[in-house]
Formats: sequence, structure tokens, C-alpha cells
Amino acid sequence: MTDTPKGGYAARLPQNHPVALHPPYRTSVKRSPQAAPLSFPTTISEETGPVFGHGLLGPKDADLLHNFGPQDQSAIGQRIIVYGHVRDQFGRPVEGALVEVWQANAGGRYRHKKEGYLAPLDPNFGGCGRVITDAEGAYAFRTVLPGPYPWPNGPNDWRPSHIHFSIFGHGFAQRLITQMYFEGDPLIWRCPIVGSIHDRAAVERLIAPLDMERTLPMDARAYRFDITLRGRRQTMFENRMEGL
Repeated sequence: MTDTPKGGYAARLPQNHPVALHPPYRTSVKRSPQAAPLSFPTTISEETGPVFGHGLLGPKDADLLHNFGPQDQSAIGQRIIVYGHVRDQFGRPVEGALVEVWQANAGGRYRHKKEGYLAPLDPNFGGCGRVITDAEGAYAFRTVLPGPYPWPNGPNDWRPSHIHFSIFGHGFAQRLITQMYFEGDPLIWRCPIVGSIHDRAAVERLIAPLDMERTLPMDARAYRFDITLRGRRQTMFENRMEGL
């Protein structure tokens, strides 16, 4: 890491983050704030609890291939492993962070009652999972490659394949949300949501490269997605741009 400590934190670059108003992303026109944002300090209870422990996780929470359907029934689609590390602004591992993920199935459809896409549901795929980082800040889960899907933004807009990530610190109020994309997907650079991030390097930090060294032969490909909480190399977060 090249970040230089500054008052206990590494400096961040605001231009790395998406603009609030990006007309090609139609929803942002109504959602973008009309006044300067206000900052409210958190309380002690919000910062210190409740805490997360391994006792909250089930044995298959990190296995989206098998954590929804009947026993021995696997989700349909290209099997993949997603793994990485959660680190602070100086490259130090973040232990005990709760990493939650949710995604569309291999056909590009979410298991949601208001889902409007015509792709079929997979009876063996729920689309969500969670894992707690270890002492090295590492996490890993198994899933299927999510499919792209159309969305009612423009006449022919498609979301690239992606997985949503939620990272909790040591309490419910310490939460960051982002999305991970996949190397080589041509839809990434056509997506109006991605287009709201004007710094190409910041977008590239959201793209997980294929890692053949972690691939399981005759089973699953592997993609690496490392998450940096703060600093100039910070991962782009949707909800709290200053980091955890």
C-alpha cells in the first residue's frame, strides 16, 4: 500500500466516487439530494454492538450452491468460487467482519416477489449467503455465475453480471455496501450505474479478476475480490463514501 497515514486515516479521493446526479441513470434524477448532506454522529451503542460471531452462521451459509434447495441438490449454472480479503486503509487485515452477499441466479433473475424479468427461477438457488472474515481478513464462498438482466432504465439497458456485498464491522451501524463485477464482461462499461463513477481506476477496483490458481479442476472457476475500507485505494461503496 502506498497510502500515507494522516491523522490516523489515509486520505481519500472524493473524485473516485459516483456523482449523485447522473441523468443516464434515470433513478438518480429523483434520488439525488437537493441540499447539502448533514452528518450525524453515531452513539456508543451503535458503534459497539450488537457484535457478530460464528455462532450466528449456519454450516452452509457460505455455500450458495447448496444452502437453499433440498439436500444433495445443487444450484444450476456455472459454478464459481469468490474469495478475497477485507483490509483497512494501510493493508492490515480486518478480522471478524460479517460479509453478506446476494445475487441473481444463472439466468439473471432474483428470488423476489416483485421481480419482473421473465427468466426462470432456479428451485435450488436462494441467492444469498454470508461468511465472517478470519484472522487474516480472508473470506470465501461458493456460488453460480449470476446472469445479466434487462432493467427499465432505458430502451435496452442491461445490468452486467454482479454480486452485491454488504460488509459489517463490529455493530449493525458499521455497514458498507458495494457490487462486484466480473473480468471480461462487456456490459460493465455500458451500464449507466457504472457510468456514474467517473474514475476508471475506481471502477476497475470493483472488477474481480479470474484466478486460475484457485480454480477447482472439473468443478469451479475462481474470482478474487479484495475489499479496502478506506484510503486512496478504497473500494467504492454505495452508501458511505468515507469508508467504515
